[in-house]
Amino acid sequence: MSNKNLVLVICGHQGYIRHIDEDRDYGPENDILFSAISQTYLPLVNLLNKLKDDGISFKISLVLSPILCSLLSDAIIQEQYIQWLDRRIAFGEKEVLRLKGDSLLLKNAEACLEKAKQDKIDFEECYNRNLLREFSRLAKSGNVELLATAGSYAFLPHYSDMTEVLNAQIETGIYSHKYFFGSAPEGFWLPYMGYSDGIEKNLRSYGINYTILDSHGILFSKETPDFGIFKPVRSNNSLVLFARDEETPSDIENPEFGYMNNPVYKAQNRDVCFELSSSEIMDFIPENKARANSLYRYWAREKENSVVYDKSVALEQAKKDAISFLTAKNNKLNEAAKLIEGDVSLVCTLDASVLGQDWAEGIYWLENVIRENKESSFVSCSSLIVNQFKLPKITPYVSANSGTGYGEDLLDSSNSWMIRYTRKMGERMVDLAERFPSDTGLKARLLNLGAKELMLAQSAEWPKMIHDGNFPEYVEDYFKSCVLAFTAVFDSLGSNTVSTEWLTSLEKKHCLFPWMNYRIFSKKI
Repeated sequence: MSNKNLVLVICGHQGYIRHIDEDRDYGPENDILFSAISQTYLPLVNLLNKLKDDGISFKISLVLSPILCSLLSDAIIQEQYIQWLDRRIAFGEKEVLRLKGDSLLLKNAEACLEKAKQDKIDFEECYNRNLLREFSRLAKSGNVELLATAGSYAFLPHYSDMTEVLNAQIETGIYSHKYFFGSAPEGFWLPYMGYSDGIEKNLRSYGINYTILDSHGILFSKETPDFGIFKPVRSNNSLVLFARDEETPSDIENPEFGYMNNPVYKAQNRDVCFELSSSEIMDFIPENKARANSLYRYWAREKENSVVYDKSVALEQAKKDAISFLTAKNNKLNEAAKLIEGDVSLVCTLDASVLGQDWAEGIYWLENVIRENKESSFVSCSSLIVNQFKLPKITPYVSANSGTGYGEDLLDSSNSWMIRYTRKMGERMVDLAERFPSDTGLKARLLNLGAKELMLAQSAEWPKMIHDGNFPEYVEDYFKSCVLAFTAVFDSLGSNTVSTEWLTSLEKKHCLFPWMNYRIFSKKI
């Protein structure tokens, strides 16, 4: 009898937004990361530890981008997060007093306050502010498989003709994985699943064994795969390729029928901080400062946003949706097993933001997906690779999981102006690495800073945020600052003069990739 396997892959990534000056500590940009910690990463650690302690047999795959890891491990960011929680606890205590005359709203305010207090205990006392260590421990126990990804989450097809730039992104991602988790990755997550011809050669040259493509990247290949998306295949250089289940994101996020849009779930877009008067939030948001999420949300997603959120009803629905999800996926595997000889598998990918940030009940849904699955097995992609060099060969088709399947939202009329800078910076960085192959001291520091500024500018988060309308003015200013800093590095090397004060200040500002060596942009023989 054939085995039926489900692979759950959760992808977590974050733009490099790190404000350490006092005026910006609690700005809406920093709020993106802090909200993600409270709503996704901390609850995910709690859930996985709970399942492990309960003796539940499970395995999930997890992508934590190098930039996200750098932020989560940053002592200044960790301290800011504690202060961020303290402010929300103080705000919640005032909310409880304000709502004492409304039992339904009061119940929700108390639950939000209790969550903020528990988050502080979990983060500071249970995990000693070190979430990465917990993920690493879960990986060593065999419950989590960690995949590497590109150094600054760049959309690799934009640089597919620039071998040294591709190598630098891949090498930085792999080194970061080893730095934070102490092991070499077997799988590599392509940012936004962006694939174009030739990327498999770069991945394989660094010892990567497998990656995951959007389904049409495999189904539209030159050689038709006999088993569709239900078995892995390989590229011409034997990089193993898995196809994701195209329906999973739609099952969850579709505005019309997606699970997360059920009207009983919490309305994540209705935060009380944006509804109270300025005087009522004066202690929480300083005067003349932009409002930020408090995470105090009391309403259901019901169309008119007039129904108070009922947690018990929402959790009951989340369990039903988990069972519905499992039924659909297991039925799909059963149908495939009737037509395909041997084991069949289905790779389901989720963006981490779905688990808590966009869908408040997403973590509870995931828990029930894992607990209620009795018909198939949760496994990792690596465990499905058997007789690797006998797998069918295909030539994958260009693909992505962004836009309509080709990443066109990352290069459209709103953001296309950015790529001419990053490509020119890439050309110059390769040239610099060739011109200064063995420099040390101040020049090496300059070159390493230039490499960091280039990689930060290449992050696909920036064009994505501009396209989606998320802080576009901030992103544009930040991107331009990266370009200007790189240009200053380039000019300083040309004129053989540099301001050490300027260099030191930027090194402190961008403390990611402490191992950075500009020679990763050198041409490989």
